[in-house]
Amino acid sequence: MSWETLDVTRDGRGVVTVRLAREEVHNAMNAAMMDELTALARELGAGDARVVVLTGAGRSFCAGGDLNWMRAQFDADAATRAAEGRRLAQMLRAWNELPLPVIGRVQGNAFGGGVGLACICDVAIGAEGALLGLTETRLGLIPATIGPYVIARMGDGRARRVFMSSRRFDAAEAVDLGILARSVPADELDAAVEAEVAPYLACAPGAVAEAKRLARRLGPAIDEAAIEASIAALVARWEGDEAAEGVGAFFEKRKPRWAE
Repeated sequence: MSWETLDVTRDGRGVVTVRLAREEVHNAMNAAMMDELTALARELGAGDARVVVLTGAGRSFCAGGDLNWMRAQFDADAATRAAEGRRLAQMLRAWNELPLPVIGRVQGNAFGGGVGLACICDVAIGAEGALLGLTETRLGLIPATIGPYVIARMGDGRARRVFMSSRRFDAAEAVDLGILARSVPADELDAAVEAEVAPYLACAPGAVAEAKRLARRLGPAIDEAAIEASIAALVARWEGDEAAEGVGAFFEKRKPRWAE
């Protein structure tokens, strides 16, 4: 299958590298990318790959939601907003439940949904100098659809340090928060990712899939009810005055009233 927003390659060992390929917008996710990521996760889950490496093209891992996609939500009704929230939520769910080890190669900045993508990886390695942040509350929104995966990765206590403040933090703090397993100099990133990939090639693929399934079952439940609750919370925020002010101010290139 050909992809418009992704660059997908596979080596002779069965290691698939998935590169977000919207470098010109720092790999921000639009509807097409979300749909392609969902379809790819299903394809990989039904195939014979051994390991998946998820990364981004260029300087950024993922800048979050595409601006044009966000602008469409600004003008949409509640049903459309719910449908678009579900599009993102189901993509994250498909990757979280992928029966293959997913290694995140975070070579640059990750904001909003980009942090969500890092959190659905089984292991994420980041380059020193990267910046991350859950920046939604600056816009009057909340990190809703990514929330179940962020909380599962970070834990409630650590998540509260950055979940509500929109504060940006560096790769070293992302390690402390649990988003990244470790950070390394940029020129050592590929070697660090390979060190995570290699052990899986000596493991029984079925056992790896079953172990991952068990780990998810024993961890925080991210079921249909949790996903629908996150979508409902997002739509409720979009319907409120703060989102109208915050997102409107962003597109008008001014400060929202609470930041003046």
